[in-house]
Amino acid sequence: MIHEKLKNMREIENLTCQQVADVVGISKEYYWMIENGKRRLTYELAVKIARVFKSSPDYIFLENELTRSEYSSEKQLA
Repeated sequence: MIHEKLKNMREIENLTCQQVADVVGISKEYYWMIENGKRRLTYELAVKIARVFKSSPDYIFLENELTRSEYSSEKQLA
């Protein structure tokens, strides 16, 4: 699940919710709600959060990433 991935990434980096929130410019509570699926976020905020983890917003926040070959296979099946 997306929110578990975000939490795991934060824990691997040994960051607190407060530290991530400070870097992206939001409150700790707002970040906690994002991480726990209780609040949506804008693409701009997703980009800021992804930068903290040196990742892409797609990797963190998209549940189903398809490779080009998988996408081509799905199109052929349709």
